[in-house]
Amino acid sequence: MDKKLVAVRGGGDIATGTICRLAQAGFRVVVLEIPQPTVIRHTVSVAQCVFAGEMEIEGMKAVKVSSPEEALTMLEKGRIPVAVDPEGQYIEQLQPYVVVDGILAKKNLGTKLTMAPIVIGLGPGFTAQQDVHAVVETNRGHFLGKVYYEGSAIPDTGVPGDIAGYSVERLVRSPADGTFKPARKIGDTVEKGELLGHVAGVPVLSPLQGVLRGLINEGVPVKERMKIGDVDPRDVRAHCWSISDKARAIGGGVLEAILHLSAARETA
Repeated sequence: MDKKLVAVRGGGDIATGTICRLAQAGFRVVVLEIPQPTVIRHTVSVAQCVFAGEMEIEGMKAVKVSSPEEALTMLEKGRIPVAVDPEGQYIEQLQPYVVVDGILAKKNLGTKLTMAPIVIGLGPGFTAQQDVHAVVETNRGHFLGKVYYEGSAIPDTGVPGDIAGYSVERLVRSPADGTFKPARKIGDTVEKGELLGHVAGVPVLSPLQGVLRGLINEGVPVKERMKIGDVDPRDVRAHCWSISDKARAIGGGVLEAILHLSAARETA
């Protein structure tokens, strides 16, 4: 078994922080996604490969693949393969040493302790030693990035982290059920009340002034009140194309967990 092979379920911006850290540390990472990812910060999400075919994030190159064999070929070329595989069938075929659930669904959508020698869950919804071997804290604050080898992460608060004094105020939510049609793009400076797009003909307005840091892909089906965008009040455009502090901290926790659990297995 290739002890450097890692399968990451989910390729959103938080998971991408983990993917980048593991790749930089010499791990071979395969990413598994759903057919229509609902990523918001897609400029820093390898999940965007599902729509665009390929992505480059901070020098890391990712590409969409359609088979486990193609995934292995891309790994040999130094690419991060991204496959549409919501059920995790690639895990059974590739037999990775590590599986990371980075879906961030606030609940377990099918990841099991038996999927690989090391299984790690990000955020609430997992219990260490029950359905994963370790859980990494995703809640902003004192414990962000902490690894739990027993128990669970902090329960979902439903409140996003504070950025420059704004929390829920910076979120853009869908005004209706339907598909999103954008009028602006990530990186644009927007004013409070400015038109960002439409859902089913209903205007989507910016909740505050700042930089549009996240916006869901055009044509993705959304539900009323679903998060579809994020305005950063700090007005720093460079943040739109770089991995966040939160994602890096969580990635560091995953790296710690892999090394810790690997060492424990070798000395057992």
